[in-house]
Amino acid sequence: MTRWLTRFRVTLGSALAALVLWLALREWPTWIAGASIAACGELLRLWAAGHLEKSREVTTSGPYRFTRHPLYAGSTLIGIGLAVASASFVVAAIIGLYLGLTLSAARRSEEAHLREKFGDAYDAYAENRAAPMGRRFSWARALRNREHHTIAGLVAGFALLALFPFTRLVHIVTAPVTYLWRSYQVVVWNRRPAR
Repeated sequence: MTRWLTRFRVTLGSALAALVLWLALREWPTWIAGASIAACGELLRLWAAGHLEKSREVTTSGPYRFTRHPLYAGSTLIGIGLAVASASFVVAAIIGLYLGLTLSAARRSEEAHLREKFGDAYDAYAENRAAPMGRRFSWARALRNREHHTIAGLVAGFALLALFPFTRLVHIVTAPVTYLWRSYQVVVWNRRPAR
């Protein structure tokens, strides 16, 4: 199960994102707060990606001086931000379950791989005995680590959540776009009996 979750966590996350967007109850104050939290998470991920040399070394610069998994910590903040923005306890539960399962599986898999590949160097890092590197942040490194994909997904997800209050998504097919800016209303169906 760990291997499967590690391998398909992005695909599973994309499928769950559609469900999360459908269940979300967007309100502007929670959307703004959630977007701010998610932006902090992405900044942490970007900082980490600008220092990481995947499978080439045990990175000990940037945020890796403070935590072994800053990318996962950033992803967790993004998830918390999405849960807050959605204003839904159901969405928060789905996100929490997804992050708990997939990130713990990925962490176990990654640590096993790094121990196998780097041996004592990784053990020293895990035990806080490794000396920190003096390397600077690199945009080229962040691009090599494909962090721009995460940024694009984050921006697209929050844009969809902002543009389409999903309680009204059904109406976009039948109503003009201006319908999206109307204030919220309760729809009550009062059918008259057939004569």
